[in-house]
Amino acid sequence: MTTSADAASPDRPLPLAGLRVVEFSHMVMGPTCGMVLGDLGAEVIKVEPIEGDRTRHLLGAGAGFFPLFNRNKKSIAIDLRHPEGQAAARKLALSADVVLQNFKPGALAKYGLDYAALSAENLRLIYVNHTGFLPGPYEHRTALDEVVQMMGGLAYMTGRPGDPLRAGSSVNDIMGGMFGAIGAMAALMQRGITGRGQEIDSALYENNVFLVGQHMLQYAITGQPAAPMPERISSWGLYDVFSVKDGEQIFLAAVSDAQWNTFCDALGFADLQADPQLATNNDRVRARATLLPELRQRLASRSAAELSDLFERNGLPYAPIRRPEQLYDDPHLNATGGLAEITLPDGDLAGQTVRTTLFPLRMDGQRLGVRLDPPRRGEHTQELLAGLGYGPAQVQALREAGAVA
Repeated sequence: MTTSADAASPDRPLPLAGLRVVEFSHMVMGPTCGMVLGDLGAEVIKVEPIEGDRTRHLLGAGAGFFPLFNRNKKSIAIDLRHPEGQAAARKLALSADVVLQNFKPGALAKYGLDYAALSAENLRLIYVNHTGFLPGPYEHRTALDEVVQMMGGLAYMTGRPGDPLRAGSSVNDIMGGMFGAIGAMAALMQRGITGRGQEIDSALYENNVFLVGQHMLQYAITGQPAAPMPERISSWGLYDVFSVKDGEQIFLAAVSDAQWNTFCDALGFADLQADPQLATNNDRVRARATLLPELRQRLASRSAAELSDLFERNGLPYAPIRRPEQLYDDPHLNATGGLAEITLPDGDLAGQTVRTTLFPLRMDGQRLGVRLDPPRRGEHTQELLAGLGYGPAQVQALREAGAVA
């Protein structure tokens, strides 16, 4: 188990300590919800099939899925097709404050693990569904993050005209899981008042539509369709990526008249500062077609490091263009505890330690740490079944029957 200086201590318990969450999930969306609740202190139990969650062994872009989204969880491996496995899973689910799942609508009903069946025996149960679409004409479609990005306008906004491009992260899966966790926490608060649980639905498509809502309202207000981001009409005169010395790139911005004047002073661009056609931000927006080529020419001989230092000293917005792997050396992340060590449970590197990103907030001045490494398949089966009243001989019998692992 990996510990963290920011993890809970006896005199400072985490906010969801004492709550039990049972997670029937795979891939990213459901596991993200469980990770958020686990990071906040809940006991999160991941129910895996006998062969284990298939994201444990994904290659390429999926190689980081399991270790990132399954920390602070326990694992129990159950065959839901086996009658005794179903019985154990139901007993486990009925012991929970929150059950979450991200399978197709109705997939768990045949095992008696849907909200209707479980809430009939536990009125306090909170049940979170993570689906592709909320109930409606699309609800039975198979959804992926990329599917909803394409049909929900996000890929259109991200790519160049005629070249839709998905965002460079699983944004809908991750945010959909976060919204599921928000719903669960709101339901927990309401349960404290009413004594009753409820069913919650979080969906990829609706999450994606929420993300592009700003562009929908842009159209509703201006009557003009939003252009894809590479071709958008920027709200700011200076707000772009610049190619500079030695082929490096850097993002530079000035989003107010005061910042524009600071920019001109710092770089010695008195002529631009005095130009009446560039006096206000809106003037500079209208002049972008000529202003930006001029700035690109003037900045081309400067290095990214020089510009970074200049913008830093003058309090102007800037950003070097970095790749994800370079963030391991980020001085801010390393100084503020933004990365924590975990031990990998699977694959060729099983047992080795790597650093992972933490939930991006502080509580009471502390980051939420890693209390439990991503679990090995069925690592906690014995412990959890014992907690449900199964004796050692019963657990062994279940193992021999192939109901658990």
